[in-house]
Amino acid sequence: MRHVDFSPLYRSTVGFDRLFTMLDSLAQPEQAQTYPPYNIERTGENTYRITMAVAGFDETELSIEAHAHVLSVKGEKNEDTAEGGEFLYRGIAKRAFERRFQLADHVEVTAASLKNGLLHIDLLRNIPEAMKPRKIAIAAEPVEAPKAIEAQVVNR
Repeated sequence: MRHVDFSPLYRSTVGFDRLFTMLDSLAQPEQAQTYPPYNIERTGENTYRITMAVAGFDETELSIEAHAHVLSVKGEKNEDTAEGGEFLYRGIAKRAFERRFQLADHVEVTAASLKNGLLHIDLLRNIPEAMKPRKIAIAAEPVEAPKAIEAQVVNR
């Protein structure tokens, strides 16, 4: 794949740094990150939900952080020394993970919950009133009544 150099655009644009950085990162080969699996769904016109399968993790071992248009979910498993048993086979994943999601402008995290091994993160796109499209009424020009021609009658 070709690498596109955005440096000439940096000289002639203001405020698009984030866009060029995102485009540049998309061009980089991404490491195949498949753990943990997740879904992203649209639940309403301006609401979204990210669902991650985090079986074996509890609330204290997960952290969610939203900062500068990036949502970061981290999981670090504590050592299971309290059980006192010896594992003959360990098939349940116990590895730490970090998953990052790029958030669009005006998207904020509203809630997070953990139920049945699924972490649900609810998002809301809250567009300010000034940026929402608005309907502009087209006013027709007022129709004026036809003008009468005034004449004077002169009797001679």
